[in-house]
Amino acid sequence: MSTTNFPADANEFTGKRVLVTGGTKGAGKAIADRFQQGGATVIITARSAPTEKMDNHFIQADVSIAEGTTKVINILNRFQGIDIMIHNVGGSSAPSGGFITVTDEIWQQNMNENLFPAVRLDRGLLPSMIERGSGVIIHISSIQSTLPLYDSTLAYAAAKAALTNYSKALSNEVSPKGIRVVTVSPGFIETDAATRMIQRMADKDKSDYAAARQKLMDMLGGIPLGRPNRPDEVAELVAFLASDRASAITGSEFVIDGGTIPTV
Repeated sequence: MSTTNFPADANEFTGKRVLVTGGTKGAGKAIADRFQQGGATVIITARSAPTEKMDNHFIQADVSIAEGTTKVINILNRFQGIDIMIHNVGGSSAPSGGFITVTDEIWQQNMNENLFPAVRLDRGLLPSMIERGSGVIIHISSIQSTLPLYDSTLAYAAAKAALTNYSKALSNEVSPKGIRVVTVSPGFIETDAATRMIQRMADKDKSDYAAARQKLMDMLGGIPLGRPNRPDEVAELVAFLASDRASAITGSEFVIDGGTIPTV
C-alpha cells in the first residue's frame, strides 16, 4: 500500500487539542498522525492500546457503550475540553446473507458502534466548545449512507445514514454559536485490515491479490480512479476541513471515493 507524504505546516494546529476516536489503526491512525504533524495535542481513543509506540495521548475506552464515552468526557473536561473532534470510530462485523441474517442484536450493535459514540461525545464535549465560541466537529460517515450494500453491511449503512443526518441537524443548531460541523464520507479505504481481507479473498478464490482487489472494486460498482483511497488521503481532507482554511465550511458532506458514486 503506497503512501504520499503531503507537506504539513508544523504549526498549523499548534495549541489545538484534537480528539480522534478509533485512532490506533487504519484511517483513524492516519488522521491522528496528520494532526500531530501539524503541531496539535492529539488524544486518541480505542478499545485496545496501540501495538506500537506513538507520540499521541491515549485513552483506553470502548466508546460504543455509555460507560466508555463517559470516561472520555470526564477526562477531557478536566483538561478544559477539546477544540477539534474527529468521530472516526465505526465499522461492521455482520455476516453476509442479506436482511434475514440481521438480527435485532446486530442492528443495535451497528447503532452502538457507528452512531451513538458521536452523539454521546458531542453531548458531553460540545458545551465547553460553545462556551468558548469555537470548535470543529467532523463525523466520518460512509458513501454507504447513500449507496448501501445489502449483503453484509445493511445495518452499518443505515447507521451511517443516521450519522450523516444527525451531523447536518447538529450543524444547523451549533454553527451560529461558532462551532463548525462537517461530514466526511469515504469510499473503500485500503487500510491494513482491508489488505488482509483482500488477501483472504484471493486465497479463497485461488487467485492473486490484484485480481481479488479488482473483484472487490467491481462489487462496489467500480472505482473510476482505478484504486481505493489511501488512509493518508482521507487524513489530508479531514485536516483541511478542520483547519482555518475551511473557516466558512459547515453543514456540508465531503465525499472521497475515487468516483465510486455514479450520480451527481
